[in-house]
Amino acid sequence: MWFKNLKLFQLTSPLSFDDDALQEQLAAMSFRPCGSQDLVTMGWTSPFPKSEILFHKVDQRYWFSLKKQERLLPAAVINAELAEKVAQIEADTGAPVSKKAQTDLKQEIVMRLLPQAFTKNSFVQGFVCTLTNVVVVDTSSDGSAEAFLASLRKCIGSLPVVPFAKSTQQALLTDWVMKDAPANVELLDEAEFKSPAEDGAVIRCKAQDLDAPEMLAHLQNGMLVQKLAIAWNERLTCLLCEDLSIKRLKFTDIVKEENQDVPKDEVNARLDADFTLMSAEVVEFTTALKSMFSLDAE
Repeated sequence: MWFKNLKLFQLTSPLSFDDDALQEQLAAMSFRPCGSQDLVTMGWTSPFPKSEILFHKVDQRYWFSLKKQERLLPAAVINAELAEKVAQIEADTGAPVSKKAQTDLKQEIVMRLLPQAFTKNSFVQGFVCTLTNVVVVDTSSDGSAEAFLASLRKCIGSLPVVPFAKSTQQALLTDWVMKDAPANVELLDEAEFKSPAEDGAVIRCKAQDLDAPEMLAHLQNGMLVQKLAIAWNERLTCLLCEDLSIKRLKFTDIVKEENQDVPKDEVNARLDADFTLMSAEVVEFTTALKSMFSLDAE
């Protein structure tokens, strides 16, 4: 359950939960499987297998798991049936089938095939830290992050959040490469540069010394750092983006070894230990990001 891609948000006012009330609020939108005529369903499920508790709490960090189930009905299958049906009708009547009639036929085909379609499950994990007023969603998709936030907001009534960084941080990331990175930050060998022009060029580099003259020349000529691979405090590595979203988050062995004494077959105990460790590291990292990018001053 180690998070890999982070969308970060800041609560604009303090938030507190009543644990008993929170369970009831989440239960009102608990996950249910797709019915025979459902294309998709979404709802809360327990972070722990075979548990009825729909959240997990550690040191005021609340872990939530949003489950989505959708029926897989390939467009090619629907269109093939529609074409066959339209051809049959036109052959029988000698008249073309109107667009509206084709739309109605397509809907009938979808409704008929839905009960036979396979289902696919996916999860969006996230946590709310009420001590630091940070919301963390484990996804690289803006749409999935918004679905998570909207679902939680619907259950608890209010979730006043804004993006972690309200403005682009390209200029400061560029300074890290051209000048000096902050303490505890090590620049790695991957980055993405982008021209500020509306249709400007993008340069992606991997396994590249960012101090090399040919790399610095791009920045000296006006390009800005869009993404930058970093290591922080010998605790984690990631690809830090200009909006301060985080991709390919990995924790070092120094961190992961702290839970080696928890038996892997004790699933819930291991999940609790891993979440406790991982979420604490993420909260500390987000606090460091606030300081490095002066976010409290925005």
